[in-house]
Amino acid sequence: MKKDKKQKAKMPFRLNLLFLAVFLLFSLLVVRLGVIQIVYGDDYVSELERTENVTVNTSVPRGKMYDRYGNVIVDNVPLNAITYTRYSGTTAKEMLDTAEELNKLIKIDTKRVTDQDKKDFWLLNHPEEALEMLSDKEKELKPKEQYKLQISRVKQEDIEKIIGEDLKILAIFREFNSGMSLTPQIVKNKGVTKEEYARVSEHLDTLPGVEITTDWNRTYAYDETLQTVLGKVSSSDEGLPADQIDYYLARDYKRNDRVGKSYLEKQYEDVLQGQKAKVKNITHKGKVVETEVISEGERGKDLILTIDMELQLAAEEILEKELLARKRGGANRYLDRAFVVLMDPNTGEVLTMAGKQYVVDKKTGKSSVKDFALGNISTSYTVGSSVKGATILTGYQAGAIYPGSYINDQRMKIKGTPDKGSYSSFGSINDLTALQKSSNVYMFKTAIGIGGGHYVYNQKTGMDSEKAFSIMRNSFASFGLGVRTGIDLPNETAGIKGAEIKMPGKAMDFAIGQYDTFTPMQLAQYVSTIANGGNRMKPHLVKEIHNPINDSKSLGPVYQQIQPNVLNRLDMKDEWIKRVQTGFRMVMQPGGTGYANFSKADFQPAGKTGTAQAFYDGPNRVKGTPPEDTMNLSLVGYAPYNNPEVAFAVVVPWAYQRHQDHSMNKEIGYQVMDKYFELKKERQKADAKASDKVKK
Repeated sequence: MKKDKKQKAKMPFRLNLLFLAVFLLFSLLVVRLGVIQIVYGDDYVSELERTENVTVNTSVPRGKMYDRYGNVIVDNVPLNAITYTRYSGTTAKEMLDTAEELNKLIKIDTKRVTDQDKKDFWLLNHPEEALEMLSDKEKELKPKEQYKLQISRVKQEDIEKIIGEDLKILAIFREFNSGMSLTPQIVKNKGVTKEEYARVSEHLDTLPGVEITTDWNRTYAYDETLQTVLGKVSSSDEGLPADQIDYYLARDYKRNDRVGKSYLEKQYEDVLQGQKAKVKNITHKGKVVETEVISEGERGKDLILTIDMELQLAAEEILEKELLARKRGGANRYLDRAFVVLMDPNTGEVLTMAGKQYVVDKKTGKSSVKDFALGNISTSYTVGSSVKGATILTGYQAGAIYPGSYINDQRMKIKGTPDKGSYSSFGSINDLTALQKSSNVYMFKTAIGIGGGHYVYNQKTGMDSEKAFSIMRNSFASFGLGVRTGIDLPNETAGIKGAEIKMPGKAMDFAIGQYDTFTPMQLAQYVSTIANGGNRMKPHLVKEIHNPINDSKSLGPVYQQIQPNVLNRLDMKDEWIKRVQTGFRMVMQPGGTGYANFSKADFQPAGKTGTAQAFYDGPNRVKGTPPEDTMNLSLVGYAPYNNPEVAFAVVVPWAYQRHQDHSMNKEIGYQVMDKYFELKKERQKADAKASDKVKK
């Protein structure tokens, strides 16, 4: 009995202890709730009602490009566009719901949807089935590893069912999901109709993140003319180039920004890009409740190019006409390109940079002529005698010859080598006649003298060919030959240097332009250096940069003028340069190699012709066979000879083989120069008429 009483006494004690514990815990809970409500209540209410200010940058049109006379070359055409901005906290389900609503309002292209996109879409719409794909052990893996397994297990038959409206919704969702957070992503900017634009505009309140805006596309007033030089801009789909993402991100670009990918568009990206518009979006619970424009933005600055588009078009027409004429009847089978550069020798402004290439479609067999202006800086060739002005001046400088030196032009025989000579034996000639007649022997003996040697029939020259190469290449570089010209375009080639510098015969070949290769632009810089009296001018394609204005028909104020840039001054006496100028003038006079084509010129030309024996190594060379012999043609010059205002260079690679001789280089040179002075006269007359009207 006593034992039962003790047990009964213990029970109420335990219950009381339990009730006490519950009471204390409940009291703590009440106190905690009171603290939350009384002390932190306002903070939590504020958090629930908190709004965020999110600043978003939107792209603006790029700057335009004009020619030197104000003709538009590159412009922007506006496009209606629909964008989506993903804000922090936006879930995939919310994005999918918005995509479904937007699909009711627009038509969308589904071609870019991939199987990977379909698998992601299927997993998003079948979360329970996606979870069942994983074993209990696999469910313990990291989310990324689970995702990889789920993707690999989505059946082909399941994704093939994603068609019709589902496929369209997926296409929109794909665009939503491809954008960076807080960065507007283009959903559609091609073929957005006025009806679509209006419908979306009316339903923006039910389409969180969706906006209507204006995008742009580059347009080219002269079609393909100069397009290889003007460059390209990435599309909204491409965004930043993959190999330069870090470079642009460090400069506050976004991954889907459109940038210049090549040449002028890339070279002047900093000024063409413009200032982005800034919009502050005020969000509440992930939804935009208010939009405030911080800055309207400003389209990119405009470029005034040095190019004369009327002259450019004329030069291209001349090149195309001459190419097609020479290709008729299957002759000149390797001839497929021609180039011409016109430059102001006093400023380095490039007036014309024309290149044409004859191509045959391998599938259809149809031929066409395409723009290849870029070849003026990206391809190089042996150019022959047109460089002999540099050889003569180098000879003066090295003490191998002096103005008025006479040399006997007869075929040369150096012990152990085949004989070499000019196309004709001229007898005793001086430096001026050597340029006028294009004597090879005069240049050979000059090169031997530069290398410290001496010519005796059928004996070794005793020249130091490495010394000769070093002196001549260094000297040629001061004219712009064999080095980059510095033109304001990326990816310019310096040409190719021959390797066998220990052979005297190769140094002699170099002296007549038949060893190293040079670009047409290098030739233009070289002849400009001689024309202006010894200044190597940096060639440039941009003349001015202008601030943009709203008036599409006018130019804004000048932001920057590109000043002439002298890269170096020839370390040579003025009388030496004038001597070579005289020789160049004689080339275009009776007895000169250019006289037949330039005899009727009234613009007083001076210049130097060139023909180089070369090996064909172009696109039509048969693999595994030795390159065939071919001839390259070139021509450099300027006018008027006594006060040069325009210099030019013509290069026609692989012009003919064996006995198919022609003078395409000279015909191109004459026609282009004649056109330059014809346009000059027409403009002077037009200016005079305009001036008379103003006076009246």
